[in-house]
Amino acid sequence: MARAKRQVKAKEPVRLRMKPLSNGNKSLYLDIYHNGKRTYEYLKLYLISDAGDAIAQHQNAITMMAANARKSRRIIEITSSESGIFVPELKEKIFLVDWMQTYLESQQKRGRKDIAQIRVALRIVKEYAGENTLLDEVDKAFCKGFLEYLQVEYRPKGRRVTDGTLHNYYRCVNSALNAAARAEHIKVNPFNLLAPSDKIHKPESKREYLTIDEVRTLIATPIKSRSEFNASIKGAYLFSCFCGLRISDVRALTWGNVICDRGQYRLEVVMQKTKDPIYLPLSNEAMRWLPERGGKTADDKVFDLPCFSQINDRLKAWAKSAGIDKKMTFHTARHTFATMMLTLGADLYTTSKLLGHSDVQVTQVYAKIVNRKKDEAVNLVNGLFD
Repeated sequence: MARAKRQVKAKEPVRLRMKPLSNGNKSLYLDIYHNGKRTYEYLKLYLISDAGDAIAQHQNAITMMAANARKSRRIIEITSSESGIFVPELKEKIFLVDWMQTYLESQQKRGRKDIAQIRVALRIVKEYAGENTLLDEVDKAFCKGFLEYLQVEYRPKGRRVTDGTLHNYYRCVNSALNAAARAEHIKVNPFNLLAPSDKIHKPESKREYLTIDEVRTLIATPIKSRSEFNASIKGAYLFSCFCGLRISDVRALTWGNVICDRGQYRLEVVMQKTKDPIYLPLSNEAMRWLPERGGKTADDKVFDLPCFSQINDRLKAWAKSAGIDKKMTFHTARHTFATMMLTLGADLYTTSKLLGHSDVQVTQVYAKIVNRKKDEAVNLVNGLFD
């Protein structure tokens, strides 16, 4: 007798899930996986902690019936659309705050670092628009009003926050709407319809850097503090001055990342901050500050460095010994490399690629620094011949 074929149970495109809340209740939401995309739809339905209460149990049973009805409607909508049948009355509306919550959770799963900022942005959206604003009601006027609210009315603890912080909150909401457009919940992100003057721009931060003469001074100045890491800190810092790597990349650098290609040494690394690969040629001056490899393997670290706080303490003491009155952190070395390259004649695009910037506009700030230095230089003659 032929063996009966085992039937494979098809996976449901929509599943009803629960999220525990701090008060003991549970929030119900739909986990939707369709066309290779996963989205979440919060139902604004809650199971209350019954603790044996017959009334609470009855209420929860009614809530579950409503939630399963919403789930069934969503499944019908998906299967109907796959069959080419359009059922407009089954189209579920998505609330803006629910989409923001979905975006927050997706960013958490991806391990993003701006989760705290997204949480605050979500809270501000609730303050500005309430919880019943639909995602498809967010238009150009809504976005313009939201930005005005941030700049004029938003006053946590009675104080205005910095422009940089406001830009971060705007960026979070803007990114969430970009995600909504990619998921085809909205046709376009309405923030993209605003004029540049209406948007909140990130303030240009001050880039502290060392001049070429100051780098020479540092080279000639030993780190006097008592530490076994002194030579390694000095070498790592000056290496960064001549290649532009961030401290996170310098700490993670292994000998396997240092490649010799037909006499030209280069680094092949994945940057810790952006996760992008970078292929960075090394000058003789950069190679000068690499320690002796000795018998170390490809997996061994190039620089043996202490914790960040100890590194910064040593750098401050070192700068003071060298007579340099600047706020010197390890990132100053990266700024030094950028301004040094542009000052010595490297073009903006090449410098951008050496720094690992994905957008040349990010590098533009260093060009402005160099241009200011040119202005200062030509103005040195003012008044000499009066």
